[in-house]
Amino acid sequence: MKGHVFVIGLGLIGGSLALCIKKEHPEATLVGYDLNEKQCKLGKMLGVVDEIADSIESGAVHADLIVIATPVKEVERLIELLCDLPLKEKVIITDAGSTKTEIVKKAACLKEKGYTFIGGHPMAGSHKSGVTAAKPILFENAFYLLTPEPDTKQEAVETLQLWLKGTKAKFLKVLPSEHDYLTGVISHFPHVIAASLVHQAEKTSQTQNLVTRLAAGGFRDITRIASSNPTMWRDISLHNKNVLLTLLNEWKEEMESISQMLIEENEEALYQYFYQAKKFRDEMPIKEKGAIPAFYDLFVDIPDYPGVVSEITGYLAQENISLTNIRIRETREGIYGALVISFQTEEDREKAESCIKRFTNFETSIGL
Repeated sequence: MKGHVFVIGLGLIGGSLALCIKKEHPEATLVGYDLNEKQCKLGKMLGVVDEIADSIESGAVHADLIVIATPVKEVERLIELLCDLPLKEKVIITDAGSTKTEIVKKAACLKEKGYTFIGGHPMAGSHKSGVTAAKPILFENAFYLLTPEPDTKQEAVETLQLWLKGTKAKFLKVLPSEHDYLTGVISHFPHVIAASLVHQAEKTSQTQNLVTRLAAGGFRDITRIASSNPTMWRDISLHNKNVLLTLLNEWKEEMESISQMLIEENEEALYQYFYQAKKFRDEMPIKEKGAIPAFYDLFVDIPDYPGVVSEITGYLAQENISLTNIRIRETREGIYGALVISFQTEEDREKAESCIKRFTNFETSIGL
């Protein structure tokens, strides 16, 4: 497809979307804009975009597709700005925010002027940020939720999907309210719970000095998402507050139910509680990408002798396998291995597992 694509926000998501569009539609012109001048320069230098707009106004008025890849609060402000501009008649505007109801409401002003807004949410991410982390395979096989309104022309939805074809994502169309409830359950609410667990551990650490040290194992892993950007999660929580409040009330009832089982020492009820949780969790798709970015960890059960870690990293280097993080866990109860190596992709993890098995007799696991 030919045309001008304007990407506002040259971070991980905006940069990756630009790369996908550029790869699939080489005749299109990719124009980028970011408040961070450094991100703009890097985006142009790395070939993520072809041009950098001097302002949002100058980039938007010539665009056939406008992609807003900024935090949700900023999306609202940018929609207001776009409403006052003389955009192309057939322009399509979309976003990549994690909430949809409030954003779609805000976009009513675009609709009144005859422009098409289709909410979007690519459910993929990374533990790195910025345009330098952008990659065209980020969304491959991930779910990409679109929230067109009932009166949105099907032709416009199909055009947007055609522009985004290079993501190789799985497109799903849902209502904005449905989107917010679904992402609330499997993304926003878990972030709140992870943060609360960390807060509880922090309070306990004031009287129990060993908490911090012991939490370096599995506890640190299950609360990883609590390390996410606090500004972003403040805005998401406020945008999706009604869903979160509903889920928090349901959570209170859930905790009351468990409390009662413990008070009554109801062994069968407790067994069934944990059994049903395990059963449902084990039936979840392993290969699917969900709302929370996957952690491609490889657990290696290593013996304790000098140089064992450098030995393993040396084997990986020989095979040109890149890793993103490596750490040793002191607490070994209920874990898969003492050494944890993190990778950017599942493919890298599989290569690493094969490499380690080929050169050593150490047991490995991906910790499903």
